Amino acid sequence: MGITGIGGLFLRSRDPEARTAWYRTHLGIAAGHDGIWQQDAGMTVFAPFPADSDYFSADQPFMLNLRVTALNELAAALDAAGIPVERREEWNGTEYGTFARIHDPEGLPIELWEPPTG
Repeated sequence: MGITGIGGLFLRSRDPEARTAWYRTHLGIAAGHDGIWQQDAGMTVFAPFPADSDYFSADQPFMLNLRVTALNELAAALDAAGIPVERREEWNGTEYGTFARIHDPEGLPIELWEPPTG
């Protein structure tokens, strides 16, 4: 008996259909009540942050972190689609990998994380 992983992420939305379409179009996630997103096995970090943390916007209760491959190519595609991609050198390191940040249509911060290889 025990927890084997995260079974879903459910969030309130002003426009669920538009938000679902955005995640499908730009991130390839089969979102929505009828969508099942099959993930690759890998590490998941579950970490409460201090209420006054400035790592992500204080008006958002959480940040979604997605493991990705080919972060540079994904960032270029998002940028070409008009989605601002924020990158900071201090976010990156050989120990943890490479990071970028975007926001969904309702302002939810999404951290894109390419873990180190090897």
